[in-house]
Amino acid sequence: MERDPLDRKELILESYRIDGIGPGECRSIFLDWALSLPDGQDQRQAIEAMLGRYAAAHPDHPMTQVLRDGLEAPERPRRRGGWKARARD
Repeated sequence: MERDPLDRKELILESYRIDGIGPGECRSIFLDWALSLPDGQDQRQAIEAMLGRYAAAHPDHPMTQVLRDGLEAPERPRRRGGWKARARD
């Protein structure tokens, strides 16, 4: 069986199989999954794909909520600091 290119390590799949998993563990798994996405993969698109596969069958699962929370994150974090933050007025 061919592995899902968006979940090559099957981290999201396995999170739904773990009985009693909590939000903290799901956030940790989500971070590992997000860091292992293929180079150039749009993270938002990947999250939407995972929700499409699992959310309907597991609406109350903590991973479903973590994935939804991932969609609410800003697209691109703004850089803070740099020389402007260190410059004295």
